[in-house]
Amino acid sequence: MTILPIKTNHKYTLPALGTWKQSVHVFDERVAHAIAAAWAAERPLLVRGDPGTGKSQLARAAAHACGWQFISEVVNAHTDIQDLWYRFDAVSRLGQAQVLSAIGKAYTQKEINDELNPEKYLSPGVLWWAYDWNTAKGYYANSRYQQYHPNSDGQDETPKGVVLLLDEIDKADADLPNSLLETLDNARFRIPWVNQSIGYREDNPMCVRPLVVITTNEDRQLPAAFVRRCLVLNLELPDSEAALTDYLAERGEQHFSGLFSDAVLKEAASQLYQDRLKADELGVKPPGQAEYLDMLRILSRLAETEQEQLRKLAQIKDFALKKYPGMQQKMTKDEDEDGEA
Repeated sequence: MTILPIKTNHKYTLPALGTWKQSVHVFDERVAHAIAAAWAAERPLLVRGDPGTGKSQLARAAAHACGWQFISEVVNAHTDIQDLWYRFDAVSRLGQAQVLSAIGKAYTQKEINDELNPEKYLSPGVLWWAYDWNTAKGYYANSRYQQYHPNSDGQDETPKGVVLLLDEIDKADADLPNSLLETLDNARFRIPWVNQSIGYREDNPMCVRPLVVITTNEDRQLPAAFVRRCLVLNLELPDSEAALTDYLAERGEQHFSGLFSDAVLKEAASQLYQDRLKADELGVKPPGQAEYLDMLRILSRLAETEQEQLRKLAQIKDFALKKYPGMQQKMTKDEDEDGEA
């Protein structure tokens, strides 16, 4: 069993990748242990937590730390299991069949069969690439319907390993997690168009079982049978103001080394803490680490000195943190009442 080379309390700089921006990531021991446990158990790691807690980046950072291929798919309400296995361009194949039928005498039966070969209209999906990179590479090269390749530059070098991210699975219909059960358990699935079983084989030295990371924002409850087959990591921000301030200030320094004083980092964190309390009162999703980093990014571009940065913080907090209807009015009213008192 491979030991994952993930360093804790180490700053990883993640280069821009596809639509992902350059970023930094630091693994704490709890997260590193969860990843290692999921890998050893050959189970998916289901990562729960509020938006902006770094759930999605965790998978990308794990791939970077291990030197593995990163593959991702953002799930939506229309995603079904077949989309994750493969895509088949049945419309183009049917159109080609109609054309050949109209001018059939110009072609031999062998040429027609070759023209309508299902492999030419088949494109591997993320699960195919993750569980069987080499066969995915072959089918992709032979297909006219090259819809998805994990590398934007089309490089086909077989990776040492794969981290697969299925992002926001709670956006999908309940049928998707239920349909995933067999594939995740067996690391294999069947492609009916070519009557072939695709996936990981322990006896194949070219195959490495992928680390599968699945994220949820808990917008929809996941089926119990699906959750039982996962290891679960809950990413939560600290509850107390002191702990949250220290936690966010440390993350801010990691992302913007030397740009801000401790006073600025902690003032931004304190503002976020107050807005989290008000969000809880209103029953809406509280702002998190993503909003905190957004504020610091604004300061890095619009203010230079500590005094300017503190002043700018007061000016932008309504735009960066108070994102829900009624939240700004309630917080303004509470501030006025506090001033009168």
